[in-house]
Amino acid sequence: MAQIAKLRSLLMSAFGPALAIVLLALFAGYAVLGANGILAWGDYSRALEHRRHELATVKAERDRLKNRVELLDPRHADPDMVDELVRRELNVGHPDEVIVPLR
Repeated sequence: MAQIAKLRSLLMSAFGPALAIVLLALFAGYAVLGANGILAWGDYSRALEHRRHELATVKAERDRLKNRVELLDPRHADPDMVDELVRRELNVGHPDEVIVPLR
């Protein structure tokens, strides 16, 4: 009976440090393998580069559209741009013109 009490006492005294070691192992595993861990760092870097490239593409498209909007401003529209837009959208041309489709 005394040996069982000694064993129980030994197990109870080892329970706290064993629990701490298990918790530390869990935290370390999550730090390495978790969603925000060290192994996910490469994925985040690749995603960031992809998003930066996508952002540059969208900014270039936005600048192109902004330029077209400025050229079509009703207060001072560019005559060449207006002529090009009207001919393309309404499919009109003068009788003496030859239209060469580019696409």
